Amino acid sequence: MKEVVLDHPLISHKLSILRSVDTETKEFRELASDISMLLVYEAFKECETEQIEVTTPMGKTVGRRIDENKYAFIPILRAGLGMVDGVLKILPNAKIGHIGMWRDEKTLEPVSYYFKVPADIEERIAILLDPMLATGGSAVAAIGELKRAGVKNIKFMAMVSAPEGIARVKKEHPDVQIYTAALDECLNDTGYIVPGLGDAGDRIFGTI
Repeated sequence: MKEVVLDHPLISHKLSILRSVDTETKEFRELASDISMLLVYEAFKECETEQIEVTTPMGKTVGRRIDENKYAFIPILRAGLGMVDGVLKILPNAKIGHIGMWRDEKTLEPVSYYFKVPADIEERIAILLDPMLATGGSAVAAIGELKRAGVKNIKFMAMVSAPEGIARVKKEHPDVQIYTAALDECLNDTGYIVPGLGDAGDRIFGTI
């Protein structure tokens, strides 16, 4: 599957402010939420709907509805939590799981410490949330955990991605569709995205 890079003036505008070193914690959180909403819009462009009857003040009509019970959003802790409010503004009844990972700064590989998802996760479409798709290590590991739990349909949403991370996910999990607000130049020697936006978790939670 080819990655989907959102090309929209609103996203470009908000992402430019998000990247700035001068953007403080409150505004960074708000922008992360806004961009997450726009990512959901793209990720659900081809989702299934069901026909329903709707009574308006003027009579009856036929509408379409998304079955929110088919979906689960799974933020990769901790930075992924910064995307949850935004996606829930669009699909407020979707279930939320959590996958906890930290990055070993020597190997740049993820170390898993927490996994909690809805009991019926294998019946749902799981959408992983992580602001940064850098080396791809956390994404690949999280996708692997979901597949071991029986999930067959997985999507990945990021705000900023590196070519190296996208290539790794596509190589190890070619069935997973990636949605990103930006595709940046590369990774630096310490595994951070350039130009990127710094450490998303630190900027979301004010722990810089």
